[in-house]
Parts: sequence; structure tokens; C-alpha cells
Amino acid sequence: MNRTPYADRGDAGRVLARALHSYRRAPGLVVLALPRGGVPVAAVVADELGCPLDILAVRKVGMPDQPELAMGAIASVTEAVETVTNEEVLRQLRRRGRDVSGFDDVVAREMVELRRRQQAYRAGRPAPELAGRTVILVDDGLATGATMRAAVRAARREKPRRVVVAAPVALGDTASELARVADGVVCPWVAPHLNAVGQAYERFDQTTDAEVRRILDAAWRSSG
Repeated sequence: MNRTPYADRGDAGRVLARALHSYRRAPGLVVLALPRGGVPVAAVVADELGCPLDILAVRKVGMPDQPELAMGAIASVTEAVETVTNEEVLRQLRRRGRDVSGFDDVVAREMVELRRRQQAYRAGRPAPELAGRTVILVDDGLATGATMRAAVRAARREKPRRVVVAAPVALGDTASELARVADGVVCPWVAPHLNAVGQAYERFDQTTDAEVRRILDAAWRSSG
């Protein structure tokens, strides 16, 4: 179990790739990154495993006055959008007397950004065909797990053979909770005592749209 912070997302990707080595020969293997932070990690994983890289668009549904607190998440591979709620967070908010009635309004706003990212990152490229394939979903870390749960549901709509969740670090019980909805969870560092994913990294700069496009364009050029 890794207890030393990763240098950066590239370093985390190399550690994660080693943990995923047994999937190298899985049928129709494809790595789907959760933008934006998951893309640099997933790029290393896909390169090490020798398989295609693509994205699965996700957006956190945060509290209007506290965007980092996830009430839920939305995700989409193609046009259909999956929505999940973070029931534990919602229960805690209600107990504190917080108003969570604006969930649908936040979903509508995040839907606009999700579609923007799909268009900006794909630049006209079609969504990947997932039917019958082994899909590895990669993010740079798992906090509440809401976005990854939405990603798993979105991937399953496309009828893959297997859906595997992979991340360099997971907080709390998130990894075990995701094991209930995915066919496998690979996480080198389960960190119940960390309070934020960024604490698992020495360098955790925000990934930009330009960086995502550069990584994806390079991956797609190399795959022909």
C-alpha cells in the first residue's frame, strides 16, 4: 500500500499502470479518463497497457454555495446522461437544515459544461464503441465516489464486457463502495485518513482544457 505522496499525476499513472498489468490482454481493452484531472493519469496507463485512450465526460453536482461538496454527479459517453445522487451527503445536509432543493438546477448548469467539454475535447471525433469491451475508468483520485459511480452507470449503458474502476488513491470507504457497482476496483493507495485527494500528491495543479486536448490529440494520432 502506497504511503508516500505521488510526485505528480504522471508518477501516479505509472504506479497505477503497474497495478493494472494483469488487464493487458483483456478483450477489447480501452482506458477512459474522467476529465480533467484523470486524463494525465489515464494517458500513462493507456500507454503502459498498450491500449486506446478516450474520455468519459463527468461533472460533479455541487452545493450552490459549496461547489466542492458533491450532492451527486452526471456522466455521459454519448448523448444519454446518467445522474447519481450522493445520499449520505444529502442526508447530512438535511440534518444541518441546509436547502438541497436546487439539485435539479445545478444538474442543468453542469449539463451545459459537460456538453461543452465533450465537444471541446473530442473536436468532432466520435465517442468510442464500448460494446463487448473491457473498460477501465481512470480518475486521479476518489473522494466521495459520486462522479465515478455516474461514470460506471454511463459506461454500462454501452454494454461493455467489464467495467473496472482505477485510481491512484481513494479516500475513506470509497473504494469498497465502488466495488459494489463495478466489476473490479484497482487502487494502489486506500487512504482513510486523508481529507482530500490533493494530499496524496506533491504536485496537484489544476489540469487545463488545453492540456487535455494536447494529451488526447497525441494519443489519437499515435493510434492512427
